[in-house]
Amino acid sequence: MATENQMTSGVAGRYASALFDLAREQNELDKVDQDLSKVQAMLDQSADLKRLVNSPAFAAEDQQRALKAVMDWAAVGATTSNFLSVVARNRRLFAAEDMIKGFRQQLALHRGEMTAEVQTAVALNDGQLAALKEKLKSSFGKDVRLNTKVDPSLLGGLVVKVGSRMFDSSLRTKLMNLKVVLKGTG
Repeated sequence: MATENQMTSGVAGRYASALFDLAREQNELDKVDQDLSKVQAMLDQSADLKRLVNSPAFAAEDQQRALKAVMDWAAVGATTSNFLSVVARNRRLFAAEDMIKGFRQQLALHRGEMTAEVQTAVALNDGQLAALKEKLKSSFGKDVRLNTKVDPSLLGGLVVKVGSRMFDSSLRTKLMNLKVVLKGTG
């Protein structure tokens, strides 16, 4: 099953496992999952926050203080906030996004779900998300959890990754394939 979910390894995997175990012990799996979704959304939307997290130029104390202010502002729970504070103190914030991914993989495994990474050119509405989720469920025979990300460079369509499988129906890829074909016939 670990290969199906491409479990996160290394530093990020160890931290993700520690957070998962802590959240499970405290019966806060859903709360921590919601908090991590907030954190991931903030990282996706804020170049400044991403720079703070990824840059070794900031002192650990500065990262902790700034992160605490952001977590308080976003009403992130104590378990997640304290976890990120420890990560900052240990100078491992650069791996935060992989830790989030690892936590979600473990949660999906715990729930008997599969995780699908979905990239689209524009945000999908609730109906489209439900239809995609249902289609993936019928294809794989398991509940599927969607982690969505908007990537305007796709131009249109979507890219879905489930474990080691990938389905790419993006307009960008179709145009690139057409370009290759046209160059080959010239």
